[in-house]
Amino acid sequence: MKKTVSVAPMMDCTDRHDRFFLRLISKNVMLYTEMVATKSAIFGDKKKILGFSPEEKPLALQVGGSDKKELSEVSKIAESMGYDEININLGCPSKKVQKNKFGACLMKEPDLVSECIGEMVNSCNIPVTAKTRIGFDDTEDFDYLNKFILKIKEAGCRTIIIHARKAILKGLTPKQNLNIPKLNYEMVYKIKKENPDLEIIINGGISKIDEIKNHLRFCDGVMIGRAIYQNPYFLVDIEKEIFNVKNNPTREEVAEKLLKYLEKEVKLGTKVNHIMRHTVGLYHGQVGSKNWKRYLSDNMMARDSDFQKAKHIMTIVQNNEKASQKIA
Repeated sequence: MKKTVSVAPMMDCTDRHDRFFLRLISKNVMLYTEMVATKSAIFGDKKKILGFSPEEKPLALQVGGSDKKELSEVSKIAESMGYDEININLGCPSKKVQKNKFGACLMKEPDLVSECIGEMVNSCNIPVTAKTRIGFDDTEDFDYLNKFILKIKEAGCRTIIIHARKAILKGLTPKQNLNIPKLNYEMVYKIKKENPDLEIIINGGISKIDEIKNHLRFCDGVMIGRAIYQNPYFLVDIEKEIFNVKNNPTREEVAEKLLKYLEKEVKLGTKVNHIMRHTVGLYHGQVGSKNWKRYLSDNMMARDSDFQKAKHIMTIVQNNEKASQKIA
């Protein structure tokens, strides 16, 4: 399964409703769940925590943990539930994650990481992948990173996603860790050059088609997070320019299909805002986008959904968009 472009796992963002929404726009990108702790996956409500719609596939489960037996068990669960891949988080810098001994702090323990991945690989037949950073705190050294990657490789992992920033484990929030540490794409390129047999996916600060194309000259794939969440229709540009797809849905078509999903989910007890909060950026950069955002702001907390009003607002926005294109 080639992951030319994928959407990054993002806490409080890439839940099943967001993934369904994104899949309405793109059929070719790889999608990832939010990070799920091993204990939650094993002992929690599996349908609620791990459930997904078939339409979301191809889909990977991202897991956080450092207990070999738990990671092994979650790998079996992921395979049995129909996930296409299981990914271990070795890059999250949050204090809560560190306290539970997973995420970026595991970069300090390459032997433990290797053992964990080995157990995962031996427990399932779906690909086991890893998402990590280029370093941590004062460690941003190519030799250290390459040895860490080799440990992962020896354990049987063939796909590694590398966020091209180091993680600052003390003093910065997770949000600050997405901006303050400097990007170092060259180190990721060098990792690929040194390990041509590995699938290396680059992540971090990527927001334009030209950037994607440039990274694909040096790496096997690109992972994008915030740029897609803030502007989900960017996926259409990716479909056109990267996957050569000509017939892509309009924003209105996407919204209308999502309304049908919303209607079904509301009847099952899902709150409107749990779905529609992901669509705030659908009309990003378009004339009339304020109307859409205002409508969502006024109606997202409703117990039910006024579907006709929603369609009316979408029509206004779409007409404004068409009018602005004619003027231009």
